[in-house]
Amino acid sequence: MDTTLTVDGYLDTVPTPGDAPYTARFQLIVSPTDDAVDDVTWSCTTSNPGITHTLLTETQPGDLLHVSGILTQPDNQAEPARLTVDALDILAPAPARALQEMVLDRYGDYVVVFDADTDVVPVFTALGQWVGTAQSPDAIGTLIEIHERVNGGDA
Repeated sequence: MDTTLTVDGYLDTVPTPGDAPYTARFQLIVSPTDDAVDDVTWSCTTSNPGITHTLLTETQPGDLLHVSGILTQPDNQAEPARLTVDALDILAPAPARALQEMVLDRYGDYVVVFDADTDVVPVFTALGQWVGTAQSPDAIGTLIEIHERVNGGDA
């Protein structure tokens, strides 16, 4: 029995190209309640070239997706149902995506975090102790010097 369905779910795995041109396969975690016990992982496919392109180039595990399509239960009840997706929207990117857009760098015993969206640079010791925030990359050295003077050179 086929059912038309629209759900929100989290992308579970990196989408992969399907067996035919312009197709893709992916796993979607659907949470009908707030209890993780009720989570269901659905096997999804699409043959829509636009959706395939979006899945293969713009998504990553953890993204919240809104999908619509046809849910098909195979004749063998032991096999999982398959959702053939014909509409997709990315509702929210995975929280880790912001971290992937940042760059960590070492300054001896110190670690700094560069973010392309701001000049402000957080500075930590390599052991994770907070040092402070440099207002620009040019101020990192001064912040580290002050920290070493105050703390006797202990990074």
